[in-house]
Amino acid sequence: MTSVLIVDDDPLVRSALALMLGGQADIDVVGEAGDGRAGVTMCDELDPDLVLMDIRMPVLNGLEATRELHAALDPPKVIVLTTFESDEFVLDALAAGADGFLLKDTAPDQIVTAIRSVADGDAMLSPSVTRTVIGRFRSGGLTPRTTAAVARLSLLTEREKEVAVAVGRGMTNADIAAELYLSVPTVKAHVSRLFDKLGVTNRVQIAMVVHDAGLV
Repeated sequence: MTSVLIVDDDPLVRSALALMLGGQADIDVVGEAGDGRAGVTMCDELDPDLVLMDIRMPVLNGLEATRELHAALDPPKVIVLTTFESDEFVLDALAAGADGFLLKDTAPDQIVTAIRSVADGDAMLSPSVTRTVIGRFRSGGLTPRTTAAVARLSLLTEREKEVAVAVGRGMTNADIAAELYLSVPTVKAHVSRLFDKLGVTNRVQIAMVVHDAGLV
C-alpha cells in the first residue's frame, strides 16, 4: 500500500485526484493540503510515501516545499503536477529533488501508473517528456556544461555507464535488467552507486547528466 498526500491549492483538483486514487486497492490517500506550507506540515504528521505536489500555490510554493521535504532525513517521493508550458518552476523542482512530474492533463490511468513506478523506485519521466525537459534545461542554461557531465560520467565503470544511459532512455529497473542480462537487485545496486558517484538524488537527475553529455 502506497500512502499519498495531495498538495494543490485548487480544491477541485484535490477532490478529483482523491476520488480517482481512492478507487485503487494499492493506493491510500492519507490527506490533502491547499498550500506548500500546509503540505510540509502534514508530511511531518502523516509521513506519506509519496506527495503529489502542485507548483504555484500560496504561502509556500511547490518548489520551496519540495526542497524542504527533500532535505528531511527520510523524505517522501515527490511527483510535481504542473501545466508545464506555463510553469517554468518545474525545471527547478526537478533539480530540487522531485522524482518526476506529470502534466495536469495526464490521463488518470497514467497518473496511477506513475505513482506506482515512483513508489517502486523507478522514478522517471516518460521519454518524450524527458527530451522536452532536457532541451529546456539546456536552452535555459540550467545544466552543467557538456564537458562537466562527461567528466562526471568518467568516474563510472563501463557497466555503470551502461545503466546510466539506460536510465537516461527512460527504462525501468526491470527493462534494464532484461536488456543488460542482469538481475533486478543488481540493477538497483548499480543505480544506488550512480547516485553516489554522480552526486545526484534521483533518476531524473541521472538522466539530465546523461543527456547533457550527449549520450542519449
